Amino acid sequence: MLYGCQSKSRTPTLTEKICPVCGNIIEIFSIDTQVACDKCGFVAYNDTLSCVQWCEHARECVGDEMYEAMMKVAEEQKRLREEERKKKLAEKELMKVRKTA
Repeated sequence: MLYGCQSKSRTPTLTEKICPVCGNIIEIFSIDTQVACDKCGFVAYNDTLSCVQWCEHARECVGDEMYEAMMKVAEEQKRLREEERKKKLAEKELMKVRKTA
């Protein structure tokens, strides 16, 4: 990794998430792209990858392999958000149709 990144601490940070399947605590370090739940295997993704998405030095900073993995997770998150947005819009439209019927 590059020395002196201006956007983030050099020390990995720990985030805890609650597994939506079993309720177990999943620990995700800032350098992890994804972690499987120890109890049920559900895969939780690190959703704090923002600097990799915008920093011009990200690939050089984290290395090719990590950069590609983090960008893949970011793209998957973007795809899932878009699917959720479309689903909500379709539900709204359906409610409108039902109200007018």
